[in-house]
Amino acid sequence: IVVRRAEDDHLFVLVPGGRSISWPKLRNLLSVNRLSMPSAEEAHVVTGYVRGTITPFGSRTELPVIADSHIPLGPVSIGGGAPGVAFTVDSADLTNTLHAQVDDVTEDEQPGRSGSG
Repeated sequence: IVVRRAEDDHLFVLVPGGRSISWPKLRNLLSVNRLSMPSAEEAHVVTGYVRGTITPFGSRTELPVIADSHIPLGPVSIGGGAPGVAFTVDSADLTNTLHAQVDDVTEDEQPGRSGSG
């Protein structure tokens, strides 16, 4: 997911399935008061991808990457830049290749659900 920190200041956030960005956690991590999602047009200009296909790999602009700490160890799927295209990669290789900062920046999409998954 591409996130807008300020004008001409964006970053990628890698969010595992079943979770969504926790805006308070992400704002706290980045020491900012406001974050937003860029418009579809702005996201395309920044990344070269249309919304729904955005991936840090091959992005038009090299952006910082934050990977949520809940991304499971081992094989994970990440979008490949086109509708219906994805590839599987080891999560450690993913975060290392992208020089991602790993931190807890998401929340469970189903509040109240327990478990460690």
